[in-house]
Amino acid sequence: MFSSLGRFCYRRRRLVALAWLVLLVAGFLGGGRVFDRLVGSGAAASSESIRGFDVLAEASPYGGRILALVDGAPVDDPAVQAAVTDATSELADREGVGRVLTWYATQAPALRATDGRASLIAVDLAADLDGELADAAQTAVEERLRALGDTLPAGGSVRLGGEQLVFQEATEQVERDLRRGESVALPIVLVVMVVIFGGVVAAGIPFLAAIASVAGALLSLLGFSYLLDLDPSVVSVATVMGLGLSIDYALLMVSRYREERGAGLSPESAVERATATAGRTIFFSALTVATSLCGLFLYESAFFHAIGVAGVSVVLVALLAGVTLTPALIALFGRRIKVPTEPVPDDGFFARLARGVQRRPVLVTAGVAALLLATAAPFLGARYQNGGADLLPEGFEGRQVAEAVEQRFPGSGAEPVMVVARVAAERLTAYGATLADLPDVATVGAATQLGGGVSALDVVPLGRSQGEQARSLVAELRELRPDYPTYVTGEAAFLVDFRHEVVTRTPYALGFIALATFVLLFLMTGSVLVPIKALVMNTLSLGASFGALVLIFQEGFLAGLLGFTATGALETWIPVIVFVFAFGLSMDYEVFLLSRVKELYDAGYPNDRAVELGLQRSGRIITSAALLVFIVFTGFATGELIDIKQLGIALAIAVFVDATLVRCLLVPATMTLLGDRNWWAPGPLRRLHNRFGLREHAPAPRPAGASTPAPVEDRV
Repeated sequence: MFSSLGRFCYRRRRLVALAWLVLLVAGFLGGGRVFDRLVGSGAAASSESIRGFDVLAEASPYGGRILALVDGAPVDDPAVQAAVTDATSELADREGVGRVLTWYATQAPALRATDGRASLIAVDLAADLDGELADAAQTAVEERLRALGDTLPAGGSVRLGGEQLVFQEATEQVERDLRRGESVALPIVLVVMVVIFGGVVAAGIPFLAAIASVAGALLSLLGFSYLLDLDPSVVSVATVMGLGLSIDYALLMVSRYREERGAGLSPESAVERATATAGRTIFFSALTVATSLCGLFLYESAFFHAIGVAGVSVVLVALLAGVTLTPALIALFGRRIKVPTEPVPDDGFFARLARGVQRRPVLVTAGVAALLLATAAPFLGARYQNGGADLLPEGFEGRQVAEAVEQRFPGSGAEPVMVVARVAAERLTAYGATLADLPDVATVGAATQLGGGVSALDVVPLGRSQGEQARSLVAELRELRPDYPTYVTGEAAFLVDFRHEVVTRTPYALGFIALATFVLLFLMTGSVLVPIKALVMNTLSLGASFGALVLIFQEGFLAGLLGFTATGALETWIPVIVFVFAFGLSMDYEVFLLSRVKELYDAGYPNDRAVELGLQRSGRIITSAALLVFIVFTGFATGELIDIKQLGIALAIAVFVDATLVRCLLVPATMTLLGDRNWWAPGPLRRLHNRFGLREHAPAPRPAGASTPAPVEDRV
């Protein structure tokens, strides 16, 4: 199958390249529109917090809220009052505006700063606005509020915030971060590839494949945006992953082509053989990564589903680019690729490293395992939150307004936990009176009557909005319900429900990923022990990433160097996404190595020699690929959004650890300890692999004097 594909791409190289050129243009012209279609997403739609929020939204006559912080001039200054009153009177009459709240009109304490030098204007948009009308209304409100700043006395200013504008700032920053990440990472990647291959043409092919994959990724995300909601984080995650995988796959294909040319094959034969061998490896790698991402579908949240769908589609784009575009580009420019003057030597740095490990396999295995467990230890103290404005950099307007509201305005220390019910406000107020003595309650307000017989009650917790006391209050309110149905919602409830989903659904996701990955590795190797060993080692290697996440982003180590302010917690979704993506990437490199070792073992080499030669022939490729992907992830970690910075650094650490400690030390050590048992399988499974296993590759050169290899069961 892959041999035929290689021949087709060589002989129809211009047609294949033209098809990808069309995709490239369409991706960058049309795919960029995906940023205009991003929306927020959170806990599962079936969770109580989301159902309560939906009831609240349907009953409320108001939609999104825009906050204006009027700061720097005394609130009681008549000139300030006149300017604010004029502006808000004009806004109240505008189409799309539901209501306008100010200190001067309501005398509400929460709208006046405790120092008397700032006040808030809350503009609630009408609830029945569609997308275009809502955008037009929001723009008009922003323009008028900013114009207010020009009419204030000297020293007065207006800054805008609120959930609407925070989301808008985050979405715009995602696009800027992606462009910044590409502008930082891709030039460095190109330079490194020139050094690796010793020529611009050979380096340019993986570079072009990566660019085409990004274009295809954006186009696929645009298509999916019409089918499901995409959070801004989805675009960052999928694009970075697609870029990293496409570089891996193209690098593997070009390296194998150069190796085959160095062995004396013609350009066409080298492309065919490279596609037959590296193409098979790429296929299995993409399947393992896609399988890992499919574990996200076992969660209930639309957020995880969106990342799963987007991630799988991006992996498929990288796979197609790796087995079609890269061979076609090699066919077009192959004669300009510097060809080694001799085959890859069987003795070199990685062969010597393998022999050193094989002399002390027990010591290496125990030492590396202990180190990985030690680096994972900080993760035991991880804390979580659903970030809001604090994910933005400190200089962003939305974050500044949120911090000013929290620090300077009364009653704004924590977001309330909301109780929603389809009863009269009087009944809900009476229920609220019974809650005042709960240990985690700061204040309880009077219930508000909304439309459709729905009322809402604000219960303000002690401490922080998503702190331990707020989460305890959610549990208390759900335990001490009145004699009618209620929904407990709000920031703390969203966090409680999201964490509950992660805790309860993760075992199922991990079980699915483990089983599916085991099946795929079995189909590739015909072994039972190798897949089990790979699952254990890859899981162990992720501990370093999780431990580093806690030390850096929760505790604040290196915060100054990396340019962020620690929030004291990790984003709730980060460990899940890091696991599935890093696990997939780890299996990516596992497949790279195992495919060469298995190829050599099947050719008749003894197990230890096959491991030694397999590491020698693939070690440079794995290390180079890991270095390039490390650069990509680190480049995107230079962005401003803290959640994407967390993801980029965690994945960069995972790749570094996997390509060094795991792939170069732990894998050779454990494969040496197991010996021929690496390739053992029970009789029924062995026969199953003989019938269904995918093993298409050109036979590897056999060692001098070797006979036809004996069946695995005879060598165990």
